[in-house]
Amino acid sequence: MRCLKLQLIKYSRKAHERGLTAAFGGNLSVRVGNLVLIKSTGSVMDDMTAGQIASVTLDGKVLSPVRPSSEYRLHLEVYRKRPEVRAVVHLHPPYAIAASSVLKGELPIITPEAEIYLRRIPVIPFEPAGSIELAKSVAEGLSEVDAVLMERHGIVTVGRTLREAFYKAELVEESSKLWYLTRNSF
Repeated sequence: MRCLKLQLIKYSRKAHERGLTAAFGGNLSVRVGNLVLIKSTGSVMDDMTAGQIASVTLDGKVLSPVRPSSEYRLHLEVYRKRPEVRAVVHLHPPYAIAASSVLKGELPIITPEAEIYLRRIPVIPFEPAGSIELAKSVAEGLSEVDAVLMERHGIVTVGRTLREAFYKAELVEESSKLWYLTRNSF
């Protein structure tokens, strides 16, 4: 369990360092059986500690002294919908948020890497942050793909490992930036 907490800390800090989230935004989680480790509410990814990682069961029972992120329902819903997923990354990258504010349907795939690793990047219509409606909408959007944009909110990516889910998130932001730079071509 300690190793997974260290991974959560490592990739949370990396997300902040790379400009994929700011301040209190974003949250990462990993699943081990029926247990989900997730950033706690109010913690900042740039200076997160092991004590700021919450433990929650798949049915939503909090087992830690700290409360999970307000987006914990989103993570749990994704894990229930996709049992093979072991990591969920939710970030607020600027180009992805800009793209999600303008695009409907899907973010255009530009690079071969995005086509190989992401295939499609649907845009999920706006729902209030932390709501069960958002959780269900994102889980449904991720039923056949590994990345979605949430309108005016950010991104969610999934993977078999936290490393995989994190680098898919980075690829979504790169795809969003390339779309932005070439948007008059589409």
